[in-house]
Amino acid sequence: MGQTPSSRLPSSTSSGGDAAGVDYTAALPDDILAVVFSSLPHSDRNSCSLVCRRWLAVDSSSRRRLSLHARATLLAAAPSLFHRFPAVSTLSLTSHRRTSADSIGDDALAAVALGCPNLTRVKLRGLHSITASGMAALGAACPKIRKLSVSSCAFGSKGVSAIINGYANLEELSIKRLRGLSEPITISTSSSLRSICLKELYNGQCFAPLLTSSSNLRVLKLFRCSGDWDPLLEEIAVKISGIIEIHLEKLQVSDRGLAALASCSYLEVLRLIKTPECTDAGLTALAGSCRLLRKIHIDGWKTNRIGDLGLIAIANKCLNLQELVLIGVNPTAVSLKLIATNCSNLERLALCGSETFGDAEISCIASKCSALRKLCIKGCPVSDHGMESLAIGCPKLVKVKVKKCRGVTTEFAEWLRASRGSVIVNFDTIRGNEVQDLSVSESGILENGGDEAVSVDHDRVVELPSGSNGRSSLWKARMSVVVGRHFIASAFRGWSLGSICPRNT
Repeated sequence: MGQTPSSRLPSSTSSGGDAAGVDYTAALPDDILAVVFSSLPHSDRNSCSLVCRRWLAVDSSSRRRLSLHARATLLAAAPSLFHRFPAVSTLSLTSHRRTSADSIGDDALAAVALGCPNLTRVKLRGLHSITASGMAALGAACPKIRKLSVSSCAFGSKGVSAIINGYANLEELSIKRLRGLSEPITISTSSSLRSICLKELYNGQCFAPLLTSSSNLRVLKLFRCSGDWDPLLEEIAVKISGIIEIHLEKLQVSDRGLAALASCSYLEVLRLIKTPECTDAGLTALAGSCRLLRKIHIDGWKTNRIGDLGLIAIANKCLNLQELVLIGVNPTAVSLKLIATNCSNLERLALCGSETFGDAEISCIASKCSALRKLCIKGCPVSDHGMESLAIGCPKLVKVKVKKCRGVTTEFAEWLRASRGSVIVNFDTIRGNEVQDLSVSESGILENGGDEAVSVDHDRVVELPSGSNGRSSLWKARMSVVVGRHFIASAFRGWSLGSICPRNT
């Protein structure tokens, strides 16, 4: 920024120009050039940094995000690397399984922390050599860290205690597949955490002291953690009253736990995914007190334990409902009519794998849901006849997605496109003997990497080549949690005025 625009006028000797040697960026201030760089894919940005010294300097000073292979050689490279990128605030350190034996240790992590004192977001993955001492050093050198995501590390309970007691400004914590959880977390100070996400933990109950003492907690996400969670949910509900979002997936939780969560009267978002012990009774108890609910996602796993009774309770109590996703749940026109009538703000509706959602139900939706803007249907027994009601119903509808519904034909989809030219219609049929996949993973709906508190913008990273599928992919394949993900994920990933898909809250 030391030069004025006039001192950088195009000349035949300028670098970074066209074939004639003219640099058309010379008159641009450095901050404007940095904005241009920020919109480039990381590979193109890396190439731009090699064009000339000025571009190198602008790129280095404006980088905010780095994603690095966390090999042992990083210890020697850290000082020069972070001298080049002094403004980094988001950092991702990853060691893949095939290189885990060569991953960084506490000394390298401490060196990285000293080079990046302004870090606010950190993601650590596969760093098996990091201990509680390394995590403590990171917190001491980077006091501004607000979001921390840890996956497949091994620093155990002591490392988590170091995080909670040493990261004074930490607001979001995500922990996945952490080894060494042999004892409860020790807490010596009040927690500033507002969001906690625990995934695939064998002994997740050791987080009880943290979960029950985080008075500022607003978002709680629990995925596939072993143990009976009903008693802990009861304690959380009593001590933490300000929770606004809860996500429970493949968890041992029953109506007892749901009824306890009724104490969270400020709850706005509920995601109940593959919890087979939860029934209409628990959902009714929760809906009776949580009247501010705006978004509800239920994957009933085709157990038929949640149906019309629970949905009727939602219709009667949750009048602010804006988004409803039902997977493996069998609602009928009785409950859907009440929801459509009472929940006048309902804008987004998805039904997947429902055996009872047929022509009568879609006709009910079309005639009653006047505010509906996005509609997703997959693997339901609807037909062309029932879908015709969308031609005149739902006046605010902007997008419809229909997939693997045997009774809906391509001809109808074309007819609907012609009838409602302003509505985007996405249509897909079942091919041959194709098997319908009707469930979703935890990140299949409204999630952008739900297991990660840190989202690294790969348009701005230095380098992070994709590795092997690794343990995570194998685990997901075994547990069958990604089947059907692509439909709902693509339907809901970016709900906005230009897209059918809802985004994270």
